[in-house]
Amino acid sequence: MQHVVVLGAGRVGGAMALDLASEFRVTVADRSEAALARMAARGLAVRHANLADSEGVKAAVADADLVVGAVPGFMGFATAQATLEAGKPLVDISFFDDDCFRLDALAKAQGVTAIVDCGIAPGCHNIILGDLARQWDKVTSFECLVGGLPVVRSWPYEYQAGFSPIDVIEEYTRPSRYVKDGRIVTFPALSEPELVEFEGLGTLESFNTDGLRSILHTFPQVPDMKEKTLRYPGHIEKMRMLRESGFFGKDPIQVGGVAISPLDLTTALLFPLWQMHEGDEDFTVMRVTVAGEAKGQPVRKVFSLLDRYDRTTGTTSMARTTGYTCTAAVRLLASGGYTRKGINPPEYLGQVPGAWDFIRADLAKHNVLFTETD
Repeated sequence: MQHVVVLGAGRVGGAMALDLASEFRVTVADRSEAALARMAARGLAVRHANLADSEGVKAAVADADLVVGAVPGFMGFATAQATLEAGKPLVDISFFDDDCFRLDALAKAQGVTAIVDCGIAPGCHNIILGDLARQWDKVTSFECLVGGLPVVRSWPYEYQAGFSPIDVIEEYTRPSRYVKDGRIVTFPALSEPELVEFEGLGTLESFNTDGLRSILHTFPQVPDMKEKTLRYPGHIEKMRMLRESGFFGKDPIQVGGVAISPLDLTTALLFPLWQMHEGDEDFTVMRVTVAGEAKGQPVRKVFSLLDRYDRTTGTTSMARTTGYTCTAAVRLLASGGYTRKGINPPEYLGQVPGAWDFIRADLAKHNVLFTETD
């Protein structure tokens, strides 16, 4: 049995570890004793590790055949670098802000494969784009609308964080880049709100976030591309108010003679309100629209997903959709179905015949189902 070490025992990391344990020998590494205790209670091997330290990461993965990265985004790049320095293949969902290709030479020198950004979005939508670009003459436009939301809408935010809350704040502050008429354009996050209808859900609100990531550079031939996040109507205005008032600022300010970061205060007050509790139900909604030409004719495909909390296992939809995309890629890599060395954003997987079919079929086994319309 191949040995997989999962770095991070949070909600998504834990779901991935449990999923992989049916086929691999799995060890979960984290510094949180409480998180490790939850994993141990489910029968998994655990390992205490300081994942904020490169030597701690290297020690944690020393006996791994393959590593899964599930740490918060601000730790992701350093954790991936340490894993590659240890010479270990990696499949990662940490969505770090740094340029992943800075690690390409290291991964190739070590002779290992690193698949990054391998969740639901970024992740699945990249793979879909890569798969269609491989088959069509050209792609002319790409759009992804995606969001994870609680079933119960509770005032004031009508939101719960299905993954690291600090990464959500990053989405609301990092400038949003998309492609218009062949040029990369930049807008503030939370800009260009639109109301969008979804069958079975009603009206949601979309807004710009920086979700295109690597495909800005790996698909320069596509003239129009954008990704927008979905929330319940009204959420965006509250987040813009906090941001523009300085509550997401990182530079310390003096308050009563004490230096404090506004972001630290905001997260201390906000995150308890965003916390998902045991039994809280969520859903993930996604719509990917791709247009282009194939065999000289115009083509357009829409991929839709509506996934819900799993009451049987108590697994959140965000953990299911993000985590099971990653574990499908782990299976693809471990089985020899993908072999390219170096840094691999998910669209590279899509350019390998059969890879998207493999990922989609593995997701379907977990009842994470994409519908496809022409």
